[in-house]
Amino acid sequence: MKIVLVRHGETEWSASGKHTSVSDIPLTERGREAAARLRGQLGDFALVLASPRVRARETARLAGFEAPEITPDLAEVDYGDYEGLTTDTIRETRPGWTLWADGSPGGETLAEAGARVDRVIARALEADGDVIVFAHGHILRVLAARWIELPPERGASLALDTAAVSELGFERETRVIARWNG
Repeated sequence: MKIVLVRHGETEWSASGKHTSVSDIPLTERGREAAARLRGQLGDFALVLASPRVRARETARLAGFEAPEITPDLAEVDYGDYEGLTTDTIRETRPGWTLWADGSPGGETLAEAGARVDRVIARALEADGDVIVFAHGHILRVLAARWIELPPERGASLALDTAAVSELGFERETRVIARWNG
């Protein structure tokens, strides 16, 4: 059994470094092209899951998955007051800020995001075969950390590009990151 993770294609906000969680920003033309290049390369899956955000759903559709199961637990980490801001802008008032160490005022904690992805992992483990997930940069990094039984904050060590494909799986009975940011 494997879980394939696909980060959505580029949006205007991801290209400019703006933190995007609850804002429903569509893919750019470049993002649509990158998602379409995935069509036919990902395989067949017993379960296809996607975040409710249009950028994730559109990536799934362009990659050849017309009707993913929409899963609110796959929505991006809620950045609260930092929605739409870049890290550089945030650091003007909070020097050295990172989501992983400091969180976001008015937003979601990483523990809350971790609890959400733990439910996604449980759902994936119940599937009768391989699973593919279309979602967002930070939540997928949290999911990968939780898959290998690390705290959500350890997702900080897993850079993830737009339209990147990663794979979680097993080496015998041990959960592993089999491929990352491909």
